[in-house]
Formats: sequence, structure tokens, C-alpha cells
Amino acid sequence: MATLSSTVATLADWAKVLDPDGNTAKIVNLLSQKNQILEDMLFKEGNLPTGEQTTIMTGLPTVYFRLMNQGTPKSKMTSAQVVENAAMLSARSEVDVKLAELNGNVNAYRMSVAMAFIEAMNQKQADTMFYGSAANPEEYVGLSNRYSSLSAANAQNIIVGGGSGADNASIWLVGWGENTIHGVFPKGSKAGLDHQDLGIGDAFDSNNDRFRAYLDDWSWDNGLVVKDWRNAVRIPNIDVSDLVGLTGTQAITAATSIIKLMARAIDRIEDMSGNLSFYVNRTVASHLRIIGLDKSSSAVTIEPAINQFGKTIHELRFLGVPVRIVDRLTNAESLVS
Repeated sequence: MATLSSTVATLADWAKVLDPDGNTAKIVNLLSQKNQILEDMLFKEGNLPTGEQTTIMTGLPTVYFRLMNQGTPKSKMTSAQVVENAAMLSARSEVDVKLAELNGNVNAYRMSVAMAFIEAMNQKQADTMFYGSAANPEEYVGLSNRYSSLSAANAQNIIVGGGSGADNASIWLVGWGENTIHGVFPKGSKAGLDHQDLGIGDAFDSNNDRFRAYLDDWSWDNGLVVKDWRNAVRIPNIDVSDLVGLTGTQAITAATSIIKLMARAIDRIEDMSGNLSFYVNRTVASHLRIIGLDKSSSAVTIEPAINQFGKTIHELRFLGVPVRIVDRLTNAESLVS
């Protein structure tokens, strides 16, 4: 994914700039294997030690027609300042020195243990990206809790899928950009997951007795900035049972079929020049492929592409927009009303 400016980049771009020894770049690649939103999401260094303060226009100035010899009343736009805080995600690992040495390759064994921590942090970030709640002050607010009500100001960018049961999924369309939606990390800190090797120190067992262990600290300070809500669209209330059977609300002829809702979503995006992608779980992705195969439609295509590892992949696209898989998107969401 290309860098948009000197300050807005993907995690992989930031890693190359900030950590020349290559360690962080390796971690970023590992993080991007399962939740593809982390490959696409653009990140900016915040203007605050805690995140980013943005100024959002809330109203246009009044303009007038005038006659000769008649003045023009003054007017002004209205604006509001919003602070988006970054959350501090952290973990600590302890590996018994003797256990690591039994493996024969201490570094390889420590890395195998660390992989579990890396994957856990990956999943937590992707989960929070969509489901983070203001009710949990240690988190940042995710997209689902920003696009959650059909009576809210941003309701025009919520296109409901017709489901009414308990097995509901969402499809997201997001246009990433410096002036639209992006991730943020605190001013003066690093982008992405940071690892500190604390060396060998004392650890404690369940009886509070000491043993020598390799100690590691993992941290990832990250937040979400929605500067212009018109550049994300949520398609909630997709009945998963109907989708699997391609029946009811998800029959091909239904007005709430996902391909019709996805087509409508594209036209709700304000700035089409951004990095635009759909985000779906594996169930939705699979049945979107099936719809494409059944109908032989050029709307749903599987095209050759190069991913960040330099490998050729076959990428699912809808009307030319990439469809990306996020495993943390569930099939059991609450209905949006």
C-alpha cells in the first residue's frame, strides 16, 4: 500500500522508517497475516502525547445574493474540536531460563513463545478497531459503536441488511486517508507493536517463589480517528442463515442482497480518492465468491495482485474495490436500529 504523505502511512511503511534493524518490520508482517485491515489502515503520528486533536467543520457559513448599493451580512462557519485518544495495549512474557536452554536454541524458543503474544495483540487491536466501546475507558472507540444508530447524524451511511434474528454480520466499506479516517499513535512514540527485551530477571511462581527467566515487554499504543464520517459505510443486520442458503433477505433477487447493498455503499463514500476497501468476515467473503461464480458476474471478480510479502495472490474485488477478510468480525452482532 502506497504512502499518502510524509506523515500518513501503513504500519509496514512506518516500521521501515522507524526501526532500521528490521525487527519491528518483521513483527508488523506477522501481525498482518489474519486481519487484513491492519495492512490497509493508514497511521499518523498524533499532535498530542495522548493521541490526536482534530477540528471538524459542523456548519457552513451563510451566503447571500445582493443588490447594487446593498451590503452583505457577515457570516462564518461553525466547527468543533475533537480529541481521539490512543489506547495502551500491553503484555509481559516470562520464559524460564532452564526451559529455554533445553530447547537448544534460546532465541528460537523465545520467539515461538512470543508468537502467542503477538497474535493475541493482533486480534485485540482488530477487535477493538470494530467493537471498542466508550464504556471501557482503557479502549478507543471502534467503528461499530460510531455507526450504531439509525437515528444518529451518520445514519445515512448505515445501510441495513434486513436481518431480524441473532445471527447478524456486518460489511464495512472504509476510505482511508489523512483527512478522512486513519489510525493514530501518540506524538513522539513509535507506530505499531513495540518489543522490549528486558533480559534475564527474577520471575515468581504461584507460591511467590523466585526463578530466573527471560523477560519481554510488548506494547502497542494505537487509536482511531474518524475525521469525516462520510468515508465509512456500515452494512449491518446481514442474516447469516439467509446468506448461507442464499434465501429470504439474502436471495439474489432480494433488495437486501449483499451485492445490492455493497453497490449502494460505494455511492455513500464522500472521497473516492482514498484507499478504499470492503471488510468482511470469512462467511461473507465465501458467499460473495459463490454469488460471483453462480452468476458469472463481472461485478464480483478474483484478480491477480501482489501482497506486502511480494507474493502473487488472487484478490476478491467487488466493482473494482478490494474485499478484505477480518476474522474478528463476528456473525453474532446485535441488530442496528
